[in-house]
Amino acid sequence: MKKITLLIFAMLLSTLSFSQDIIKLFNRSSDFFEVMNQGKFVEAQAYFDPSVSSKVSVADLQKIWESLNEKLGKFESANSVQSKVNGDVFLVTVEAKFANTTQAFSLAYNKAGNMIGFVIAPNRSDVKYLNPAYADTTLYTEKEIYVKTPGHNLVGMLTVPKNAKNFPIVVLVHGSGPGDMDETLGPNKPFKDLAAGFAAKGVASIRYVKRTMVYSGEFGGVFTVKEEAIDDAVAAVALAGTVPNVDKKQIYLMGHSLGGMLAPRIAALVPELNGIILAAAPARSFTDVWIEQTKYMFDQAKDTTQAMKTELDARLKEMNRTRLTTLGSMKADSTIFGLPASYWVDLNQYKQVEVAKKINKQRIFIIQGGNDFQVSTQDYDLWNAALNKKRNVTLKLYPDLNHLLSSQVEKDAKNQYNVASSVSETLINDIIAWIKSK
Repeated sequence: MKKITLLIFAMLLSTLSFSQDIIKLFNRSSDFFEVMNQGKFVEAQAYFDPSVSSKVSVADLQKIWESLNEKLGKFESANSVQSKVNGDVFLVTVEAKFANTTQAFSLAYNKAGNMIGFVIAPNRSDVKYLNPAYADTTLYTEKEIYVKTPGHNLVGMLTVPKNAKNFPIVVLVHGSGPGDMDETLGPNKPFKDLAAGFAAKGVASIRYVKRTMVYSGEFGGVFTVKEEAIDDAVAAVALAGTVPNVDKKQIYLMGHSLGGMLAPRIAALVPELNGIILAAAPARSFTDVWIEQTKYMFDQAKDTTQAMKTELDARLKEMNRTRLTTLGSMKADSTIFGLPASYWVDLNQYKQVEVAKKINKQRIFIIQGGNDFQVSTQDYDLWNAALNKKRNVTLKLYPDLNHLLSSQVEKDAKNQYNVASSVSETLINDIIAWIKSK
């Protein structure tokens, strides 16, 4: 059978939102399988966006369907079971039941609600979370907590070392996009790993569901990173100070990706923080990092056609529109890449390196992975150049770590997030040592 590759771009740094009804896309995804099963391949081709349908002929779809039925047995039913936003792509996971087995598929949609990708995906039972060796549950306890701000109640987890007193505590702050309390991506749960690794060595932590996941309906108008992340981080730090037996002089905040970028801004609002940890944190503007990531993803596609170059040029031109620092005549709720102008103005006015340079009392630990294709060592170099002479700052580059802080043999954008891996124990040990060196 002819091999058909459908390129799906996953801009993992982005918080872009979709206006279409999730239920509608779920139904559309299930209907696609029914149409294929009825042999209506012309109708099935119409599900695809025009930019993709020209690459997938009616004959191709027929061959794909016949091959699936030959290998998996006669098709019986399809159910949409999961969804997530990756940049400006909406992914729906469909579990299709065939006579011989059940197979997962990933259907990708653009903002217009048109399909741009249809691929076989790992079955949910095939890729499972890998419990790290350092997660010794006999050494800590976990308790459900809530991070509260006016009108919001975010469920979270307090992880505390057993039989300990006067212990430090770390508040974990998400990267971009909606996220659960574990910052789950595929089978990976970096915040869960960090919490277990910290607690096993005597350091407590608080992690919580991100507001954009629970209250997504609030993010359709004017908002900034204040509503997205900062307000809840400040509330979580306040909550950390109320934990029994915690050392109130040893409260830390660890921000990952966008959370790390915002950590200096949060520290300025919360003087009771003893220190901040910036993990894979952009030093450049969000737009610069995003553009670098996009170019890398296009390079990984190894498609040198003029059509692909034209698509990249158009995407970069649109991305550069996000550099605005004032609204001017633009309305605050005008959207660029799904985010309001208010968001871009606020983020572009924030200079995280300059804010960090002004922090003198709170300690700062900056960590970066060399195999991170989302935030590169270029950002680490900028942090290092600006802060390495400050006595309250520690910086460390880990050549093997990726964006999820796990060890990788290469900087691979295609598969590493689909493979279960744990946050580096070396990194956890270094963070613990830094905290205890106070």
